[in-house]
Amino acid sequence: MTPLAPRPRRQRTHYGAGMAASAPEWRTVDDALTAWFDAPSLAAGAAVAARVVEIAADAAVDVRATGARVRLDGHQHAAAVSAAAADLGLAANPAVLAQVSVVVESTDPVALEPFWRPVLGYQTGAGGTLTDPLRRDPPIRIERSAEARPLRNRLHLDVVRPAAAIEPLGLGNGGGPYGLCHTDADGNEVDVVPGDPLGDRAATADWQLVFGAVACYRTTSVRQQVALVARAASLADAAGFPMLIDLRPGLVVIDSGKDRADPDAHGLDLDFLDLAGQIQIAARELRAKAAPELARFVQVFLDAADVGTVRCFWTAALGYVPDRRDGLTDIVDPRGLNPVLVFQQLDATDAARRRQRSRIRLQLAVPAEVAESRLASALNADGQVLDEAADRWHLADPEGNELVIVGAR
Repeated sequence: MTPLAPRPRRQRTHYGAGMAASAPEWRTVDDALTAWFDAPSLAAGAAVAARVVEIAADAAVDVRATGARVRLDGHQHAAAVSAAAADLGLAANPAVLAQVSVVVESTDPVALEPFWRPVLGYQTGAGGTLTDPLRRDPPIRIERSAEARPLRNRLHLDVVRPAAAIEPLGLGNGGGPYGLCHTDADGNEVDVVPGDPLGDRAATADWQLVFGAVACYRTTSVRQQVALVARAASLADAAGFPMLIDLRPGLVVIDSGKDRADPDAHGLDLDFLDLAGQIQIAARELRAKAAPELARFVQVFLDAADVGTVRCFWTAALGYVPDRRDGLTDIVDPRGLNPVLVFQQLDATDAARRRQRSRIRLQLAVPAEVAESRLASALNADGQVLDEAADRWHLADPEGNELVIVGAR
């Protein structure tokens, strides 16, 4: 594969000297000032989330069974958030920070944005980047390329949304074995999958099944929001279930993670429908308003002739772990913060398609001090460097699928 010329680096926001000295745990990851605080339980993560949204109402906080990620729009509240976490006995761990995004190359980027924005339910942000308004699913960047690539891509996306959100898009009949595949002007593919209600009982009416079970609740005050998060965290902790709980301004998203509402995926002695029902009762007692139309799930599919070898590269490069179930090729972010990758068999005799560069690649932003170790892991898994610049490495996996690793400071 011919090495590519280094790509121009995006400008990043840097702290002043005082900021770096007082809160070294923060990094600007994909344009958001970000920190991770280790925590022993969802309840402990919920406690720091409560402090964060009282300090910075516009913060995005992701509560997990092992900690909480905090993203701020600026650095003015970072020191106060760090102090609040320290008061609760939680230590920062910047080494685990990571953000995966999707980059689509096109000879006519302007022609692609009107397709992807409504299909994903995204917004157009700075520099034309398409972003999830809930800041949960991966950003999509559409970049200009002088190279036309007519053959079918090896990477494509799945998006799962409630049927009521898909119908107004007017996509018409899709292709593929399930009639769900749609393409943009360049032929890039996305399977647009309609979700379903979770179960058929009123007890779980607030929940949508979008590969994972998701309940979205609008809140009218910080007090109501943190009360709901605390109740959901307590119920999930009591059940031993590693729920994903995200706080956004005026919103709480409670998510099982992909497939984990199913007994064979979570492997626990519980009926997830019972847990979902208990959380729904708590939300309604607190007068939070269900917003099922906001539920969404996005994942990345990658075709490979040698699935095992390619999967090993991406597991190492992204710091992911294999799905616990036998017979599945999924790899997942252990903290449930980045998109699932799924691998499927590519016809090994399709030499032309294998030689063509994909129009889609992934980008991984990690702290600068761990970027080189992530690079080493990728190279040990048979990756190769195509080009590099300061804090930026452009890699290919063993079959030429591309990843850019960016060191965030």
